[in-house]
Amino acid sequence: MTFLSFLLFTGFVAFYATYQLRKDKLNTKDGYFLGGRSLTGIVIAGSLLLTNISTEHLVGMNGSSYRNGAIIIAWEVTSALALVIGALYFAPRYLKMGLTTIPEFLEKRFDGLTRTIVAMLLIISFVATLLPIVLYTGALNIEAIFDISNLLNISKSQGIWVTILVVGTIGAIYAIFGGLKMVAYTDTINGFGLLVAGLLVPILALLAIGEGNLFHGLGAVFKNSPEKFNVISTESGVGEGARSAILPFEVLFTGLMVNQIYFWTMHQSIIQRVLGAVSLKEAQKGLLYTGFLKILVPLIIVLPGLIAFYFFGDSYYDNPDSVYPELVKKVMPLWLTGFFVAVMMGAILSTFNSALNSAATVFSLGIYKRYIFKESSDQKLVGIGKWTSLLLAVFAIGIAPFVANAPDGLYQLLQQLNGIFFIPIASVIAAGFLFPRVSAFGAKVGLCFGLVFYVLMYFILEVNLHFVHIWGIEFVLNIGIMHLASLYRPTKERFSIQDANVLDLKPWKYAKPFSIFLVLVTVLIYFLLGNV
Repeated sequence: MTFLSFLLFTGFVAFYATYQLRKDKLNTKDGYFLGGRSLTGIVIAGSLLLTNISTEHLVGMNGSSYRNGAIIIAWEVTSALALVIGALYFAPRYLKMGLTTIPEFLEKRFDGLTRTIVAMLLIISFVATLLPIVLYTGALNIEAIFDISNLLNISKSQGIWVTILVVGTIGAIYAIFGGLKMVAYTDTINGFGLLVAGLLVPILALLAIGEGNLFHGLGAVFKNSPEKFNVISTESGVGEGARSAILPFEVLFTGLMVNQIYFWTMHQSIIQRVLGAVSLKEAQKGLLYTGFLKILVPLIIVLPGLIAFYFFGDSYYDNPDSVYPELVKKVMPLWLTGFFVAVMMGAILSTFNSALNSAATVFSLGIYKRYIFKESSDQKLVGIGKWTSLLLAVFAIGIAPFVANAPDGLYQLLQQLNGIFFIPIASVIAAGFLFPRVSAFGAKVGLCFGLVFYVLMYFILEVNLHFVHIWGIEFVLNIGIMHLASLYRPTKERFSIQDANVLDLKPWKYAKPFSIFLVLVTVLIYFLLGNV
């Protein structure tokens, strides 16, 4: 029954996406890489949610909340603020320029070499951090629920290897043959499935604890460990023990918002959906709907971890990434388990596919067409994109098993590694929009300084400071360094955004009211849960 429900849901998603794509032209640049610039708000929101939420969230963040409490909710709810900035500031400018990739903006603003450096950093970040961790956490969950190793009569580590290989291969097939629109359609269905299946886990658990009463169950979980519901940490992330402080409240005012703004307004795999919008109105809808969903997402990726502490106590403290699969097995009926794993598979594939598609876009349009074959036809670029996706998938599959045993959990590991790439790129893009005096030379110096600074401070010198605080310091220093370098080699002409006349730039009339609503809800969450 478990395997049947898994096959039925997975088969339905594949059939639906294939049917929707039957008339699309996937052999053109915009058709393959940007979904033909035809994505609507609902499709964008579903795809953004699934691109972001994968097993590193379900497994990693629930494991983190199980051990550290609800303070890690900051990774989610502050995303709404960044999405507001994306909808009101960045989306109108990106779409006015008719961009296909974020590095393309850097060429318009600075020069081709800056674009190439950032393109290479993006591709390396996908292969070295995101793709392997997504595959590994997905395999961990599927192995734990389906017990693949026992089914195949192999060791657990071999079972995880096999699962990584299968999931990675399926994900590569989606990305290679369907392009962005295939990813977006499968994301929409899987996004709905993720909300349903993800909510079922805490609901069924709380009903079991409360003997049929959801609120009695929540009350029992709260009474068991009220301190875990506090969203404001008492640890400062500065001084002795700072590197082990999981997420101090103060980071909201240093590096966390820099990271959030980068991820939701500048990261290629996210912004590619916005660039594929049919109009500015639909792009803004997609971003702001996603902001609302991100406020609700802690019910799926934080609350189950708190419930798991009620069931298991501290028995999984040494291996918190195992606690979510154990909770699923404990509360999920057998006939629903297959559906849950299918949704889990969809979440893995979504993030994996999106990263592959984005990396292929960046390489094909930003490196291959620029340096290797400048006269490439659209068909040739699509072919190169497919080969790029295949090669990156093979690399990611090979690296994935080696990310196990992260001391602070897999999600925390992902964020620590992301700092190597995200903050330097974020500072250069921000400077491109906000500081007209920063030159191409200044941008390149800022990129190099940022990369060296974070690696030196966090991984070599191991300064006694939380890594998100280091992000904030790095961002400010990068901006300063870029200005100083630009004094040495100043920019020759002032950049201005030109309208490419690609699509309708009329904004959504409810964009500002909806944005105010999201900001108020975010503040209210911290006000209500900050003194539990």
